Amino acid sequence: MKTAKQILLVALMLGTLIGYAKDNKIATYDNVDDNVKIVFKSVKKGQALTIQNENGEILYKAKIKNSGNYAQTFDFTNLEDGLYTTVLKKDSESIIKKIKIKNGKVSFLDDAKKKIFKPTIRTKDNLVLISKIAFNKAPVYVSLYYKGDLIHSETLKGDEIVNRVYKLSEQEKGDYKVVINTDNKVYNKNFSI
Repeated sequence: MKTAKQILLVALMLGTLIGYAKDNKIATYDNVDDNVKIVFKSVKKGQALTIQNENGEILYKAKIKNSGNYAQTFDFTNLEDGLYTTVLKKDSESIIKKIKIKNGKVSFLDDAKKKIFKPTIRTKDNLVLISKIAFNKAPVYVSLYYKGDLIHSETLKGDEIVNRVYKLSEQEKGDYKVVINTDNKVYNKNFSI
């Protein structure tokens, strides 16, 4: 039964991935005079777009108001020289694009564009299921806490698709927390059994 659920989850995740792969032009960037037009296809209402500098300071943040295609024109001419990052946070992934500004001119670093798939954390009764697509094979650090104390930690690495199921003690009722560190991001989920 557990194996069937894992196979189903992997099949659903791959189906979603293939759906995204059909349209490889998810984001486009156009220079129009001194302005930059950023376009994302297939966005959903509630997703978030941020632009930040190389120190991680958020310069622009907006929630997507309508589903469909998103286009926004920006004037980057007054920004300091350096690297900037646009991040579109979608339901199960983040699309990251780097922009370089030098002397008021914008250039796009096509080799720095990447997708990061967020891990899925599901709980049912005393089971915790963790799934993550990691095409870059980045390690996934998992920590489980019970009432604030670390009860288990491990590093999952080497696979493009990471699946792990943890069975917690049915006798240890209370508050739990799962923390996942991967791709320089932290994801967590609190739950109780």
